[in-house]
Amino acid sequence: MTSVDVEPGVTESAATPVIEARDLSRHFRVGRGFFSKQQLHAVDNVSFSIGRQEIVALAGESGSGKSTIARLLAGVYKPTGGEIFYQGRPMSSFKSRKDQLSYRGDVPMVFQDPFSSLNPAFRVSHGVLRSLKLHRPELTRQQRQDEAAQVIEAVGLTPAGDIMDRYPYELSGGQRQRIGFAQALAHKPKLILADEPVSMLDVSIRIGLLNLMAELRSSAGVSFLYITHDIASARYVADRLMIMYAGHIVETGPAESVLANPKHPYTDLLLGAVPDPRAPLSLGIEGDTGEPPKVVDPTPGCRFRWRCPLAIDRCHVETPVLRRLGENHEAACHVAEADAGVAG
Repeated sequence: MTSVDVEPGVTESAATPVIEARDLSRHFRVGRGFFSKQQLHAVDNVSFSIGRQEIVALAGESGSGKSTIARLLAGVYKPTGGEIFYQGRPMSSFKSRKDQLSYRGDVPMVFQDPFSSLNPAFRVSHGVLRSLKLHRPELTRQQRQDEAAQVIEAVGLTPAGDIMDRYPYELSGGQRQRIGFAQALAHKPKLILADEPVSMLDVSIRIGLLNLMAELRSSAGVSFLYITHDIASARYVADRLMIMYAGHIVETGPAESVLANPKHPYTDLLLGAVPDPRAPLSLGIEGDTGEPPKVVDPTPGCRFRWRCPLAIDRCHVETPVLRRLGENHEAACHVAEADAGVAG
Protein backbone atom coordinates (compact mmCIF):
# COMPACT_ATOMS: atom_id res chain seq x y z
CA MET A 1 0.00 0.00 0.00
CA THR A 2 1.12 3.57 -0.65
CA SER A 3 0.55 6.60 1.51
CA VAL A 4 -2.27 9.00 0.72
CA ASP A 5 -0.89 12.35 -0.37
CA VAL A 6 -1.57 15.19 2.06
CA GLU A 7 -3.53 17.99 0.46
CA PRO A 8 -1.77 21.37 0.02
CA GLY A 9 -2.15 23.48 3.15
CA VAL A 10 -3.09 20.58 5.42
CA THR A 11 0.18 20.68 7.34
CA GLU A 12 -0.22 24.37 8.03
CA SER A 13 -3.85 24.11 9.09
CA ALA A 14 -3.06 21.11 11.30
CA ALA A 15 -0.97 23.42 13.48
CA THR A 16 -4.19 24.69 15.12
CA PRO A 17 -5.58 21.96 17.37
CA VAL A 18 -9.19 20.89 17.06
CA ILE A 19 -8.82 18.94 20.28
CA GLU A 20 -6.09 18.62 22.88
CA ALA A 21 -5.63 16.25 25.80
CA ARG A 22 -3.41 17.29 28.70
CA ASP A 23 -2.28 14.72 31.26
CA LEU A 24 -5.42 12.70 30.57
CA SER A 25 -6.06 9.70 32.84
CA ARG A 26 -8.85 7.22 33.33
CA HIS A 27 -8.80 4.62 36.11
CA PHE A 28 -11.39 1.95 36.88
CA ARG A 29 -12.01 0.31 40.23
CA VAL A 30 -11.51 -3.44 40.06
CA GLY A 31 -11.33 -6.31 42.52
CA ARG A 32 -13.80 -8.08 44.73
CA GLY A 33 -16.19 -6.20 46.94
CA PHE A 34 -17.62 -2.69 46.89
CA PHE A 35 -14.78 -1.35 49.04
CA SER A 36 -11.97 -2.62 46.83
CA LYS A 37 -9.28 0.02 46.37
CA GLN A 38 -7.57 -1.61 43.41
CA GLN A 39 -7.42 0.61 40.35
CA LEU A 40 -6.93 -0.40 36.73
CA HIS A 41 -4.98 2.36 35.00
CA ALA A 42 -6.48 2.21 31.50
CA VAL A 43 -5.05 5.59 30.52
CA ASP A 44 -2.31 7.39 32.43
CA ASN A 45 -1.07 10.97 31.95
CA VAL A 46 -1.59 11.06 28.19
CA SER A 47 -1.10 14.31 26.27
CA PHE A 48 -1.65 14.89 22.56
CA SER A 49 -3.43 17.16 20.11
CA ILE A 50 -5.18 16.74 16.76
CA GLY A 51 -5.00 19.54 14.23
CA ARG A 52 -7.47 20.69 11.62
CA GLN A 53 -7.79 18.41 8.60
CA GLU A 54 -5.37 15.96 10.18
CA ILE A 55 -5.61 12.18 10.38
CA VAL A 56 -3.91 10.86 13.51
CA ALA A 57 -3.65 7.11 14.03
CA LEU A 58 -3.55 5.63 17.53
CA ALA A 59 -2.10 2.12 17.34
CA GLY A 60 -1.37 -0.64 19.83
CA GLU A 61 -2.41 -4.07 21.02
CA SER A 62 -5.86 -4.87 22.40
CA GLY A 63 -6.14 -3.62 25.96
CA SER A 64 -3.60 -0.83 25.53
CA GLY A 65 -6.18 1.89 26.24
CA LYS A 66 -6.95 3.06 22.69
CA SER A 67 -10.73 2.72 22.89
CA THR A 68 -10.76 4.26 26.36
CA ILE A 69 -9.17 7.39 24.89
CA ALA A 70 -11.87 7.48 22.18
CA ARG A 71 -14.60 7.23 24.81
CA LEU A 72 -12.98 9.96 26.89
CA LEU A 73 -12.91 12.26 23.86
CA ALA A 74 -16.51 11.33 23.02
CA GLY A 75 -17.64 12.16 26.55
CA VAL A 76 -18.75 8.61 27.35
CA TYR A 77 -16.23 8.46 30.21
CA LYS A 78 -15.20 11.29 32.48
CA PRO A 79 -11.47 11.64 33.09
CA THR A 80 -10.00 10.54 36.40
CA GLY A 81 -7.40 13.26 35.88
CA GLY A 82 -6.30 15.80 33.32
CA GLU A 83 -8.39 17.80 30.89
CA ILE A 84 -9.63 17.75 27.30
CA PHE A 85 -9.74 21.05 25.42
CA TYR A 86 -12.01 21.42 22.41
CA GLN A 87 -11.09 24.42 20.28
CA GLY A 88 -9.41 25.88 23.33
CA ARG A 89 -12.34 25.37 25.71
CA PRO A 90 -12.13 22.81 28.54
CA MET A 91 -14.60 19.99 28.06
CA SER A 92 -15.40 20.03 31.78
CA SER A 93 -17.12 23.40 31.21
CA PHE A 94 -19.75 21.85 28.91
CA LYS A 95 -22.50 21.74 31.52
CA SER A 96 -25.67 22.55 29.57
CA ARG A 97 -27.47 20.08 27.34
CA LYS A 98 -27.01 22.49 24.43
CA ASP A 99 -23.23 22.52 24.89
CA GLN A 100 -23.07 18.74 25.21
CA LEU A 101 -25.21 18.14 22.11
CA SER A 102 -23.14 20.64 20.15
CA TYR A 103 -19.91 18.93 21.17
CA ARG A 104 -21.18 15.44 20.37
CA GLY A 105 -22.30 16.67 16.97
CA ASP A 106 -18.85 18.13 16.35
CA VAL A 107 -17.01 15.03 17.64
CA PRO A 108 -19.02 11.90 16.71
CA MET A 109 -17.83 8.29 16.77
CA VAL A 110 -17.83 5.59 14.11
CA PHE A 111 -17.79 2.19 15.79
CA GLN A 112 -16.00 -1.05 15.06
CA ASP A 113 -18.93 -3.34 14.34
CA PRO A 114 -20.95 -2.31 11.26
CA PHE A 115 -23.47 -5.09 11.96
CA SER A 116 -24.59 -3.84 15.39
CA SER A 117 -24.23 -0.08 14.86
CA LEU A 118 -27.48 0.13 12.85
CA ASN A 119 -30.93 -0.73 14.16
CA PRO A 120 -32.22 -3.66 12.07
CA ALA A 121 -35.85 -2.61 12.62
CA PHE A 122 -35.47 0.67 10.73
CA ARG A 123 -34.48 1.66 7.24
CA VAL A 124 -30.99 3.00 6.65
CA SER A 125 -32.32 6.56 6.43
CA HIS A 126 -33.59 6.46 10.02
CA GLY A 127 -30.24 6.96 11.76
CA VAL A 128 -29.09 9.73 9.42
CA LEU A 129 -32.39 11.62 9.65
CA ARG A 130 -32.49 11.21 13.44
CA SER A 131 -28.96 12.64 13.73
CA LEU A 132 -29.96 15.60 11.58
CA LYS A 133 -33.08 16.25 13.63
CA LEU A 134 -31.16 16.10 16.91
CA HIS A 135 -28.05 18.05 15.97
CA ARG A 136 -29.37 20.37 13.25
CA PRO A 137 -32.90 21.29 14.39
CA GLU A 138 -32.98 24.37 12.14
CA LEU A 139 -33.51 22.17 9.07
CA THR A 140 -36.98 21.55 7.73
CA ARG A 141 -38.19 18.01 7.02
CA GLN A 142 -37.46 18.35 3.31
CA GLN A 143 -34.05 19.86 4.02
CA ARG A 144 -33.25 16.88 6.25
CA GLN A 145 -34.19 14.50 3.44
CA ASP A 146 -32.00 16.42 0.99
CA GLU A 147 -29.08 16.56 3.41
CA ALA A 148 -29.38 12.84 4.19
CA ALA A 149 -29.19 12.02 0.49
CA GLN A 150 -26.21 14.33 0.12
CA VAL A 151 -24.14 12.78 2.92
CA ILE A 152 -24.96 9.24 1.75
CA GLU A 153 -23.72 10.12 -1.72
CA ALA A 154 -20.67 11.80 -0.14
CA VAL A 155 -19.60 8.46 1.34
CA GLY A 156 -19.85 6.77 -2.03
CA LEU A 157 -23.28 5.11 -1.83
CA THR A 158 -25.43 5.72 -4.89
CA PRO A 159 -28.17 6.11 -5.80
CA ALA A 160 -28.89 7.64 -2.41
CA GLY A 161 -32.66 7.18 -2.64
CA ASP A 162 -32.31 3.45 -3.17
CA ILE A 163 -29.81 3.08 -0.32
CA MET A 164 -31.95 5.10 2.11
CA ASP A 165 -34.94 2.83 1.54
CA ARG A 166 -33.04 -0.36 2.35
CA TYR A 167 -32.83 -2.15 5.68
CA PRO A 168 -29.39 -2.83 7.22
CA TYR A 169 -29.54 -6.55 6.40
CA GLU A 170 -29.75 -5.63 2.72
CA LEU A 171 -26.33 -3.93 2.83
CA SER A 172 -22.84 -5.41 2.89
CA GLY A 173 -20.49 -4.81 5.84
CA GLY A 174 -18.61 -2.15 3.92
CA GLN A 175 -21.82 -0.36 2.97
CA ARG A 176 -23.00 -0.41 6.58
CA GLN A 177 -19.74 1.12 7.73
CA ARG A 178 -20.11 3.84 5.10
CA ILE A 179 -23.56 4.56 6.54
CA GLY A 180 -21.83 4.97 9.91
CA PHE A 181 -19.58 7.61 8.37
CA ALA A 182 -22.63 9.24 6.75
CA GLN A 183 -24.37 9.50 10.14
CA ALA A 184 -21.26 11.16 11.57
CA LEU A 185 -20.90 13.44 8.56
CA ALA A 186 -24.52 14.60 8.87
CA HIS A 187 -23.53 16.57 11.98
CA LYS A 188 -21.00 18.64 9.99
CA PRO A 189 -18.32 17.40 12.40
CA LYS A 190 -14.91 18.86 13.11
CA LEU A 191 -13.40 15.54 14.29
CA ILE A 192 -14.54 11.94 13.74
CA LEU A 193 -13.43 9.30 16.26
CA ALA A 194 -13.05 6.14 14.17
CA ASP A 195 -12.63 3.19 16.53
CA GLU A 196 -11.28 0.22 14.52
CA PRO A 197 -13.69 1.04 11.66
CA VAL A 198 -12.25 -1.50 9.19
CA SER A 199 -11.13 -4.35 11.46
CA MET A 200 -14.28 -6.44 10.91
CA LEU A 201 -14.35 -5.95 7.16
CA ASP A 202 -12.82 -8.08 4.43
CA VAL A 203 -9.33 -7.04 3.42
CA SER A 204 -10.57 -6.40 -0.11
CA ILE A 205 -12.89 -3.57 1.00
CA ARG A 206 -10.79 -2.01 3.76
CA ILE A 207 -8.87 0.13 1.31
CA GLY A 208 -12.11 1.79 0.17
CA LEU A 209 -12.95 2.88 3.72
CA LEU A 210 -9.43 4.22 4.29
CA ASN A 211 -9.64 6.17 1.05
CA LEU A 212 -13.01 7.50 2.19
CA MET A 213 -11.43 8.92 5.34
CA ALA A 214 -8.81 10.72 3.25
CA GLU A 215 -11.48 12.03 0.88
CA LEU A 216 -13.65 13.34 3.74
CA ARG A 217 -10.62 15.09 5.21
CA SER A 218 -10.15 16.90 1.88
CA SER A 219 -13.76 17.51 0.87
CA ALA A 220 -15.44 18.15 4.25
CA GLY A 221 -12.44 19.51 6.17
CA VAL A 222 -12.88 16.93 8.94
CA SER A 223 -10.11 15.57 11.15
CA PHE A 224 -9.86 11.94 12.27
CA LEU A 225 -8.58 10.00 15.23
CA TYR A 226 -8.13 6.60 13.62
CA ILE A 227 -7.82 3.85 16.23
CA THR A 228 -6.29 0.64 14.98
CA HIS A 229 -4.06 -2.32 15.77
CA ASP A 230 -3.08 -2.52 12.10
CA ILE A 231 0.21 -0.71 11.47
CA ALA A 232 -0.09 -1.15 7.69
CA SER A 233 -3.41 0.73 7.51
CA ALA A 234 -2.05 3.45 9.81
CA ARG A 235 0.89 3.91 7.45
CA TYR A 236 -1.49 4.14 4.50
CA VAL A 237 -3.83 6.83 5.79
CA ALA A 238 -2.32 8.72 8.74
CA ASP A 239 -0.36 11.96 8.89
CA ARG A 240 0.82 11.24 12.43
CA LEU A 241 1.07 8.04 14.42
CA MET A 242 0.82 7.52 18.17
CA ILE A 243 1.85 4.16 19.61
CA MET A 244 0.14 3.18 22.86
CA TYR A 245 1.10 0.52 25.36
CA ALA A 246 -0.48 -0.24 28.75
CA GLY A 247 -2.13 3.16 29.14
CA HIS A 248 0.86 5.22 27.99
CA ILE A 249 1.72 6.78 24.65
CA VAL A 250 5.23 5.43 24.13
CA GLU A 251 6.04 6.94 20.73
CA THR A 252 4.61 9.64 18.49
CA GLY A 253 5.57 11.48 15.34
CA PRO A 254 4.99 11.69 11.59
CA ALA A 255 3.77 8.27 10.46
CA GLU A 256 6.60 7.64 7.99
CA SER A 257 9.24 8.76 10.51
CA VAL A 258 7.93 6.50 13.28
CA LEU A 259 7.65 3.48 11.00
CA ALA A 260 10.91 4.00 9.11
CA ASN A 261 12.97 4.78 12.21
CA PRO A 262 11.22 3.44 15.34
CA LYS A 263 12.71 4.64 18.61
CA HIS A 264 10.79 2.53 21.13
CA PRO A 265 11.30 -1.27 21.42
CA TYR A 266 7.54 -1.80 21.48
CA THR A 267 7.12 -0.04 18.13
CA ASP A 268 9.83 -2.28 16.72
CA LEU A 269 8.00 -5.31 18.10
CA LEU A 270 4.78 -4.24 16.37
CA LEU A 271 6.61 -3.70 13.10
CA GLY A 272 8.21 -7.11 13.37
CA ALA A 273 4.74 -8.65 13.34
CA VAL A 274 3.67 -6.85 10.15
CA PRO A 275 4.29 -8.65 6.84
CA ASP A 276 5.15 -5.37 5.08
CA PRO A 277 8.12 -5.22 2.70
CA ARG A 278 8.52 -1.51 3.41
CA ALA A 279 9.01 -2.09 7.16
CA PRO A 280 12.52 -1.36 8.48
CA LEU A 281 14.96 -4.10 9.31
CA SER A 282 14.73 -5.56 12.79
CA LEU A 283 16.65 -3.71 15.45
CA GLY A 284 17.56 -6.89 17.27
CA ILE A 285 14.33 -7.61 19.12
CA GLU A 286 13.84 -11.21 18.09
CA GLY A 287 10.54 -12.04 19.69
CA ASP A 288 7.90 -11.22 22.22
CA THR A 289 8.94 -12.64 25.57
CA GLY A 290 8.24 -11.83 29.19
CA GLU A 291 5.10 -10.94 31.11
CA PRO A 292 2.06 -8.90 30.04
CA PRO A 293 1.86 -5.33 31.33
CA LYS A 294 0.79 -4.66 34.91
CA VAL A 295 -1.89 -1.97 34.83
CA VAL A 296 -3.69 -2.71 38.11
CA ASP A 297 -2.05 -0.45 40.69
CA PRO A 298 1.13 -0.27 38.59
CA THR A 299 4.44 0.59 40.23
CA PRO A 300 6.84 3.19 38.81
CA GLY A 301 8.94 2.12 35.85
CA CYS A 302 8.45 1.40 32.17
CA ARG A 303 5.42 -0.84 31.68
CA PHE A 304 7.12 -2.58 28.79
CA ARG A 305 10.14 -3.59 30.87
CA TRP A 306 9.03 -7.21 31.43
CA ARG A 307 8.91 -7.82 27.68
CA CYS A 308 11.82 -5.63 26.61
CA PRO A 309 15.23 -7.25 25.91
CA LEU A 310 16.87 -3.80 26.14
CA ALA A 311 15.65 -2.98 29.66
CA ILE A 312 18.18 -1.54 32.11
CA ASP A 313 17.94 -1.03 35.87
CA ARG A 314 16.55 2.47 35.39
CA CYS A 315 13.58 1.05 33.49
CA HIS A 316 12.41 -0.79 36.65
CA VAL A 317 12.31 2.26 38.91
CA GLU A 318 11.60 5.32 36.75
CA THR A 319 8.69 5.80 34.37
CA PRO A 320 10.03 7.25 31.10
CA VAL A 321 8.38 10.34 29.63
CA LEU A 322 8.13 11.38 26.01
CA ARG A 323 11.22 13.22 24.84
CA ARG A 324 12.21 14.51 21.44
CA LEU A 325 14.51 12.21 19.51
CA GLY A 326 14.06 13.66 16.03
CA GLU A 327 12.07 16.27 14.14
CA ASN A 328 8.56 16.11 15.69
CA HIS A 329 9.41 12.55 16.78
CA GLU A 330 9.17 11.60 20.48
CA ALA A 331 9.52 8.39 22.45
CA ALA A 332 9.20 7.41 26.11
CA CYS A 333 12.25 5.18 26.44
CA HIS A 334 15.35 5.44 28.63
CA VAL A 335 17.61 3.68 26.10
CA ALA A 336 16.43 5.34 22.88
CA GLU A 337 18.88 7.62 21.13
CA ALA A 338 18.13 10.58 18.92
CA ASP A 339 18.18 9.77 15.18
CA ALA A 340 19.83 6.41 15.76
CA GLY A 341 16.99 4.00 16.40
CA VAL A 342 16.93 2.20 19.71
CA ALA A 343 20.24 1.94 21.50
CA GLY A 344 21.44 -1.43 22.64
